[in-house]
Amino acid sequence: MTRAEYCVVACAEAWRGAGEILASPMGLIPSVGARLARATFAPELLLTDGEALLVEADGSVAGWLPYRQHLELVAGGRRHVMMGASQIDRFGNQNIACIGDWHRPDRQLLGVRGAPVNTLNNPTSYWIPRHSRRVFVERVDLVCGVGYDRAAGARFHRLPRVVSNLGVFDFATPDRSMRLAARHPGVAVAEIVAATGFALTIPDEVPYTRDPTAEELRLIRAVIDPANTREREVGR
Repeated sequence: MTRAEYCVVACAEAWRGAGEILASPMGLIPSVGARLARATFAPELLLTDGEALLVEADGSVAGWLPYRQHLELVAGGRRHVMMGASQIDRFGNQNIACIGDWHRPDRQLLGVRGAPVNTLNNPTSYWIPRHSRRVFVERVDLVCGVGYDRAAGARFHRLPRVVSNLGVFDFATPDRSMRLAARHPGVAVAEIVAATGFALTIPDEVPYTRDPTAEELRLIRAVIDPANTREREVGR
């Protein structure tokens, strides 16, 4: 089993027990993970092609999702999106807009886009393929996705998990700061700590990300991603 396959399983677990909601994975590994969840333990999950069609786990067309219905799902907390992050801090504030002072940034990125609406109106998880201190920062340069320290009163705000190429993180702490929930096999806790720009909450015992089952491996390798494109997205 490869690191990428552990990352797929970790992303899939974000949708376990989610019920009949719309999964909106952004990026290859989250997309493979959402399809894996749909094909195994979350058959009620709704997947789209990113436009107007509902699809099965293998990508075949299952139905039509009108834009007005999509907006109803988005506004009512019935979507779980997994986004990327150029920066993320201890409370889950995310930046995808710029690096440096936003008045005169050192680097222009995607822009704020739909991150505030996503995080305030839907459960939002994050996928970060290359875990480093440049991404996991003490304070983001610009808040796009809203973290726990800024979301008071937001009815549907929830950040279930952050998955990186090193491990899985959540916010199951008294002050809703980031906690190391699991590490991928072959990764030491010290490696994760060294690659993170703020103090994580570290439990006394940190479990490993669960192994994929034989059926999950078959689906990943033969049905969902037979071209093995997943390996190109995961940093070591």
